[in-house]
Amino acid sequence: MSKNIANEKKYIEAMQADEELKELRQKIYSAIGKYRYTYNFNWLDRPIIQMPEDILMMQEIIFQVKPDLIIETGIAHGGSLIFSASMLEILGHGEVVGVDIDIRQHNREKIEGHHLSNRIKMIEGSSIDKNVISQVYKEAEGKEKIIVFLDSNHTHDHVLKELQAYSSLVSQNSYLVVFDTGIEDMPKGSYPDRPWDKGDNPKTAVWEFLNTNNSFEIDKDIDNRLMFSVAPDGYLKRTK
Repeated sequence: MSKNIANEKKYIEAMQADEELKELRQKIYSAIGKYRYTYNFNWLDRPIIQMPEDILMMQEIIFQVKPDLIIETGIAHGGSLIFSASMLEILGHGEVVGVDIDIRQHNREKIEGHHLSNRIKMIEGSSIDKNVISQVYKEAEGKEKIIVFLDSNHTHDHVLKELQAYSSLVSQNSYLVVFDTGIEDMPKGSYPDRPWDKGDNPKTAVWEFLNTNNSFEIDKDIDNRLMFSVAPDGYLKRTK
């Protein structure tokens, strides 16, 4: 291990052992949610609706895996699709498949009109609908390296069904990333206009999924490096 890497590891471990810092981080994380902080950022002119640190980590994962296909559930304004497509453009190969139950026309037009649209395919429908799942599997045929990002409906039942539907597509040593697991760490009642809450969210779905699937594990090295992430316990690496 080089001296620089050893120093980085030392500081990461110290940061995670700092209980005062953890408490402060949680206070800030809870406070910025009411200001829709994740809506402050665009990627190549499309709203990406992510924490900046998660964007950086997604970049690292994509560059490391060099996937033939990235599957994303949840399209919204298309920023994440454009982000993934831009990374694949840098790598010189690969496609992105995005799934959303409601692809609004103005968002579709912006995505289809983007100069990276040649790497993107969109499927409209529920990500847990059998017909949609079948279409995604068809797109995955012949692809050796696959990453999956889950960021649609954040209820426990929905995310668990997504995990069960798409986990087998993830290639070994690649990642299945479940976003908004941080809902579990927020005070109960933080989402009064949403069907998810503490106890019913992506993180609880991840925990149940891992109880019955030993092919994946939480990449704690990633968790330990990130100060502000919407996906704690959500970076799942396929190890088997």
